Amino acid sequence: MDNKAQTIDTDPMYDDRETVAAAEAEMEEQERADNLSDDSDGQGDKTSQTTGSAAGAPPAAEKEHVDWQDRYVRLAAEFDNYRKRTLREKMELVASGGEDVIKSLLGVMDDMDRAMAAMEKSDDVDSMKQGVALIHQKLLDALRSKGVQEIEAMGAELDTDLHEAVAKFPVEDERKGKIIDVVQKGYKLKDKVVRFAKVVVGE
Repeated sequence: MDNKAQTIDTDPMYDDRETVAAAEAEMEEQERADNLSDDSDGQGDKTSQTTGSAAGAPPAAEKEHVDWQDRYVRLAAEFDNYRKRTLREKMELVASGGEDVIKSLLGVMDDMDRAMAAMEKSDDVDSMKQGVALIHQKLLDALRSKGVQEIEAMGAELDTDLHEAVAKFPVEDERKGKIIDVVQKGYKLKDKVVRFAKVVVGE
């Protein structure tokens, strides 16, 4: 039997499964990167198309833009004129309102002049009292016709929205916290207080 020398491979076997798995993972990662790149390119194309269409707006849209801008300018000018007109009318209303009140008080002033002239010529005290009472009533009527009202105070509970306490005075229990005297009358113009009533409160 011819014994021939046989060569035996003593090198260890190389397991390439790990290398293949790493290569596959790298290929998958590259595919994902390529897909993302393609998506971003597609969005960029859409953006460029939209920008291009806006930049190249048709003449009709441009004309509409000019029309709206002209309307805005006209509206702003009209509003400014309206504001100036209403301000002027308000000033005229305030001036005319003051004139109306003065005219209503001129009649009372005439009565006062006549009463003072009569007092110089007469010593009748009773008639003078009656004349002053009539003038006082006429003045009250003129003020009421303009919306002026006297603030009720005597005997009422203290209301800081209407009354101003200028003094306190010891009183019996049932009158504590109530107004026992009016130092100066208060008045309202419709619902607005034009002068607070100055009062004395019991404590």
